[in-house]
Amino acid sequence: MTATLTQPQTVAPLTVAEAIETRRSIRKFVQEPMNQGDLHEILRLASLAPSAWNAQTWRFAVVQTAEIKEQLQAAAYGQPQIGSAPAVIVVYSDMEDTLNTVEETAHPGMGDEGRAGQRKTFDGAFGGQDVAQRGQWGLSQANIAFGFLMLAARGLGYDTVPMLGFDPAKVREVLGLPEHVQFAGLLPIGKRAEDGFPHHRHGVERVTKFY
Repeated sequence: MTATLTQPQTVAPLTVAEAIETRRSIRKFVQEPMNQGDLHEILRLASLAPSAWNAQTWRFAVVQTAEIKEQLQAAAYGQPQIGSAPAVIVVYSDMEDTLNTVEETAHPGMGDEGRAGQRKTFDGAFGGQDVAQRGQWGLSQANIAFGFLMLAARGLGYDTVPMLGFDPAKVREVLGLPEHVQFAGLLPIGKRAEDGFPHHRHGVERVTKFY
């Protein structure tokens, strides 16, 4: 179902540092529809994420209808943030679609030679792997876009909560997705109705070794 786009809200975007520092995992959202222009812009920004060989294995399923959100919430063991959020973005990887259309990922400036080279590269790297093996590689790329998506949302004044607690088979069934796709996560998105906990993270010295 395609929603009608409205213009993005005229809110000054946050800097990258501000988006990172003010991001919270929010589970209660203001009960108002998502501005469709903002939603489209968030997805556009997330789609600019980098990926190896420009594979762009990520796909987004945006759920806004109450009936499908209810089914998605059931697939996520009843977690209430799905029902609270005006939209839920399901981020998944479709490596098989990527392989079937890999020429599309070659930069136009590279011409026919680049398209042929892209096909050769991917067939050589993944042709000998089974669906699950190459699917795992595709998921590693989709995870990058998942991070970009959270920061893009916060940069435009929205809040999210990343979710991995769900039944993948049921989510595939609800959304009519093929068996081979793999999920980076579910991402409820909207305006916060609570502040959430401030960051509690290890210091740089705790998680870093310098050589």
